[in-house]
Amino acid sequence: MKNVIAIDGPSGAGKSTVAKLLSKELGFDYLDTGALYRAVALGLTKGGIDENASDDGIAAALEDIRVEFRDNRVLLNGTDVSHDIRSPEASHFASVFSARRPVRAYLLGIQRDAAMHADLVAEGRDMTTVVFPEACAKFYLDASVGERTRRRTLELSSRGFEADEDRIRLDITERDIRDSRRALAPLRKADDAHFIDSTGLAVEEVFEKIIGIIREDAKDRPE
Repeated sequence: MKNVIAIDGPSGAGKSTVAKLLSKELGFDYLDTGALYRAVALGLTKGGIDENASDDGIAAALEDIRVEFRDNRVLLNGTDVSHDIRSPEASHFASVFSARRPVRAYLLGIQRDAAMHADLVAEGRDMTTVVFPEACAKFYLDASVGERTRRRTLELSSRGFEADEDRIRLDITERDIRDSRRALAPLRKADDAHFIDSTGLAVEEVFEKIIGIIREDAKDRPE
């Protein structure tokens, strides 16, 4: 495995933005695992699979789904779905289907394979605990529900989606519960991950905190 900087945290904590800045600064590839889960969820729903489907039904549907992440674009069976997967509906189903064993097994190999070919900044829900437990640096990025609601509202509005702040707050709260309480790979802070609270901080401030820790840890690492 190549060098991996792993970042976990709930929706709206700022993981994607900071991960992109880190990948550019370090010359690493950026692995947006949330986008992969959203694309799989989109593929499943397009194929007529709902959240009550059996694991066998999901596994069978996954055989006809091909997800790729290329040049910051997400492809579903060869079609660019980078915009479609950012909808509130895609976000909901990504959270629902990410708790299903066939989906996690399907994407685990894809994610780990990426680290065999390039240094990565990988962000998601279980990067530090399941996918890359041996990552050279681990972070758990969080923010208050109010802050995350504000960010998500602005993001959806800027992308042309309807943005009801009360609905978004409820969606975030419900997703936090699903992600943290699911039996399979729940969202949690790894024991050796650095905790960063981004509430009230500009993106640049969060980036400086993380890059500072990475560089400081590198000084203490044996050659």
